[in-house]
Amino acid sequence: MDWKKFEVTNAGRLDKLLTQQLNQSRNQVEQLIKEGLVKVNEKIVIKTGKKLIVGEIISYTFKEVIAKEPKEIDFDVEILYEDEVMMVVNKPSGLVVHPAPSVKEATLVDWLIYKGISLSTISGEERHGIVHRIDKDTTGALVIAKTNEAHQKLSEQLQDKSMGRYYLAIIDCPLKSNGIVEKPIGRNPNNRLKMDVSIRGKEAKSAFCKLVETGSSHNSQQNLELIAVKLFTGRTHQIRVHLESLGRHILGDSLYGFKSKKDTIDRVFLHAYKLYMFHPLTNKRMEFVAPLFADMQEFINKKFNKGDVNEKINPSTIDTYFSTITERM
Repeated sequence: MDWKKFEVTNAGRLDKLLTQQLNQSRNQVEQLIKEGLVKVNEKIVIKTGKKLIVGEIISYTFKEVIAKEPKEIDFDVEILYEDEVMMVVNKPSGLVVHPAPSVKEATLVDWLIYKGISLSTISGEERHGIVHRIDKDTTGALVIAKTNEAHQKLSEQLQDKSMGRYYLAIIDCPLKSNGIVEKPIGRNPNNRLKMDVSIRGKEAKSAFCKLVETGSSHNSQQNLELIAVKLFTGRTHQIRVHLESLGRHILGDSLYGFKSKKDTIDRVFLHAYKLYMFHPLTNKRMEFVAPLFADMQEFINKKFNKGDVNEKINPSTIDTYFSTITERM
């Protein structure tokens, strides 16, 4: 096993110090400790709350990937970029990112294993390789780590916001203005499938930018709007919850209140369009654009002015829309 070490510079609990060092969740670090993968002064420690003093040495390692019998896979996923330590894919709608007890169908992780792609193990057996997730119905750019070193550095970028994504969404009623929603999000007490704005929830911040309305188009009787979204935090269903708080809904998102007389939209029209980050080894800034899937692209072509849309979603300018948005909605 490859053990990495660091010296304690501030006294504190083992799990807290290791969480800060790895930029991972407390649960993942506690699992690492309980599995005997952490040492203090060269002795394995399984007590997560062990108190350490300045000068002690913490060593840690990660489990090796155990080859599993791959599930039968009858789909493929578009790879936008791949090298020896990471890859970026364009996730389709309806694909769950990682296994869970409630998930019966094949996931993105199953597809990666089926393809024989080496994955990091820093996030545990069920989530290995997954640096960040996208909801099942959401499409778009997703980065995957192949090594633990790459995973750790990419996770640090999520924490310090040097990695991020711009989303595109089609909503059922135009926004009144560009602006920022900063409302905490927690589990909906009446529906475990939903999240909700809650004073007891975790902080959540989203910026919304108006792009193109159908009101000016002769192709549509509905007043829909294509918007761009930037996330400052990564809560479950964050964009959907914040839009609901504004009385707006993403087309196809029946869970959060979208209603359609004609049931012709069978998935949420939310797409992670552009991903920016720094390469975990070279530190070179990288940008990836995930093409829209055919159903969303065809809907846009039918309902919106194509020239207006192409101008507004230009990858080289979409970043600039958010530099002047400071107003709270």
